[in-house]
Amino acid sequence: MEHTPDGRWIVVDGRRWRRQDPGLPEDVAARLTSHLGRARAAVRTVRRDGTEEELRAVRDRVGIAKLGLGERGTPWWEQSPAEQEARWTDALARLDEQAPPEPA
Repeated sequence: MEHTPDGRWIVVDGRRWRRQDPGLPEDVAARLTSHLGRARAAVRTVRRDGTEEELRAVRDRVGIAKLGLGERGTPWWEQSPAEQEARWTDALARLDEQAPPEPA
């Protein structure tokens, strides 16, 4: 995977995407990435078997996870450390409420 010189973006197939916030604690990044993966899997399932309302709900989970990771919303490099922590804490709280983590 290629990164831009400033480290804020990744380049995939010539397309630039905002990079995950490198300041995320490892455990937080792992939890958010898990939520993102489960939400994306749910999108595939609901697209095939669900309703439009269910699809909107699981797409919302994808968006919340990406927001928590710093890939959407206010760019992570423009946020103070307190704002960054509030971003991921809020995202995890919302995601854990909507789709509790599976027991280990």
